[in-house]
Amino acid sequence: MKRFFSILMLIVLQVASTYAQGIDYPRHEYPRPQFERELWMNLNGKWTYKFDFNKEGLSKNYASAKGFDKEITVPFAPESKLSGVEYKDFIPAMWYHRKIKPEASWRGQDVLLNFGAVDYYCQVFINGQLVGKHWGGSTSFSMDISNFVTLGEEADLVVYVEDDTRSKLQATGKQCHDKDSRGCFYSRTTGIWQTVWMEPVYRHALNKVQIIPDLDNKQFVFRPTYRNLQAGTKLRIRVREDKRIVGEGTFAASDAGFCVIPLRFPKTWSPENPFLYEVYFDLFDADGKQIDNVFSYAGMRKVHIEGNRVFLNNELYYQRLVLDQGFYPDGGWTAPSDDELKADIQRGKLAGFNGARMHQKVFEQRYLHWAARLGYLVWGESANWGMDNSNEAAVRNFLSEWTSIVERDINEPAIVAWTPFNETWRPKNLEIQSRMQDDVYDLTKALDPTRPVVTASGGIHAEKEDVYAEHTYKQDPMELYNQLSKSERGVYIKHEESADYAGQPYMVDEFGGIRWLHNQQNEGVAKSATSWGYGTPPQTKEEFYKRLEDQVNVILSLDNIWGFCYTQLTDVEQEQNGLFSYDRESKFDLEKLNKIFSKSREEAKKEVEKMLKDNSNALGK
Repeated sequence: MKRFFSILMLIVLQVASTYAQGIDYPRHEYPRPQFERELWMNLNGKWTYKFDFNKEGLSKNYASAKGFDKEITVPFAPESKLSGVEYKDFIPAMWYHRKIKPEASWRGQDVLLNFGAVDYYCQVFINGQLVGKHWGGSTSFSMDISNFVTLGEEADLVVYVEDDTRSKLQATGKQCHDKDSRGCFYSRTTGIWQTVWMEPVYRHALNKVQIIPDLDNKQFVFRPTYRNLQAGTKLRIRVREDKRIVGEGTFAASDAGFCVIPLRFPKTWSPENPFLYEVYFDLFDADGKQIDNVFSYAGMRKVHIEGNRVFLNNELYYQRLVLDQGFYPDGGWTAPSDDELKADIQRGKLAGFNGARMHQKVFEQRYLHWAARLGYLVWGESANWGMDNSNEAAVRNFLSEWTSIVERDINEPAIVAWTPFNETWRPKNLEIQSRMQDDVYDLTKALDPTRPVVTASGGIHAEKEDVYAEHTYKQDPMELYNQLSKSERGVYIKHEESADYAGQPYMVDEFGGIRWLHNQQNEGVAKSATSWGYGTPPQTKEEFYKRLEDQVNVILSLDNIWGFCYTQLTDVEQEQNGLFSYDRESKFDLEKLNKIFSKSREEAKKEVEKMLKDNSNALGK
């Protein structure tokens, strides 16, 4: 209760201070809910900016700027409407500026400057002095600015950004490499696109804590690391269930140690029962003074593979996923609000899915927070498209960024698989790509041995895969059945260059993509030459439901397939194959969709048997 009122008072004071200064304050929620401290300062809102098309700002000393002549609303990228800029052409480089003022009450502590994500390369300056650099458009990072600021005094924060989308040296995901969006490639994201904030932290505070749920041994295993170790420091860990402490321990602070908290009667996390434990980390120095207090949460959840089946909490579990690309009509890669992150998960659940494949984008941590709260399985994917997989510099960039992705999100209970690559097509050098895929598999398993790795979702598969995932957009159900059921090796394998299927769980993690324009006249007739989707559009909604149900029936009926992912949750710009429109209006009857996607496998088998019989009779005639 004391902590609740402390947080409430802090929020009230921060909001009052923010609006007193006349600063716009979007995305005000705490951006890192898996590792939450009470004291922090949100730096979102009005910044000034300057485009640097010729990359001459460094030589002109823009780093020492006191401000630029145009305004932008952070954390929205300049391509987005919510940024107030909405510039759609390529932005090779740009500069940001705002004043910052660390609180005088933070004395005795270091000041960390945190960025949710900046696409792609950035340099950070305080009062003209270089603080640090960062590479990677999807990853979060922190910089210690203690030596560059004076508590209680204003300073000039300048951020320089470079984003060469067409270099083929960086992962860009679905950002279009042409000037205008086309097909399944969309508007670009440049610069700051997630929350920026400051926080005071003691020099010997926690750096991070890995939380490992160990269901079989009825315990949580914690692996803490520290900013700087100090002799005599003690870490107290408390695990709370429904306002009651159910596990507690105090441990000597050590970067080499593991802290184990047993639970007598553990409650598991699943989409059907998304129970989360509250976890409190309290750090005390040798004199007993508290020097850190961090709040987190944890799900007692296990995912593993036996043969060609996937298990959740030691029970067989069929994954019914939807593709979610995380684009918003007014925010681009950035959700306009925390409520919208939550709402996309609720939309997926209403349509009958138990999770999502986060596609070609590393989602905000707040999305993963809501997935955990609401009970929604998630595949953690990178934005790997855009890079040349046979270029060793690009590979080096990817390995660094992927490592940060896994380390950032490793504690999220909703994540049940890692997917570093989507559709790895034949590159200039297949040997380099195959080696890279195997190396990334090994890296991922070394970072996190508790989850399966879907090394390549579709495309060319290398040797190391925990789950064999393929894509198909056959629209006719009989063609789909023949494609998926009549393979010499037990599964449909599209690419001759792929490694042989080795008996892993097999999933169709992209299918459907049925094109349907929202609010169109003459139902089902595509009138826009710029719209894009798969197959000939159905002529009526009833035809849409029939095609969809037949496709889902086929996949559910096949014993060699252990999960699916439907394309896709929402339309994105010109891609018109979502179950919801780009502005999140439902295009179809959600009850009908739910009935189709949540259908039992036994019922689907009966309907496919009837389809095969009817087709055989028709051929006989």
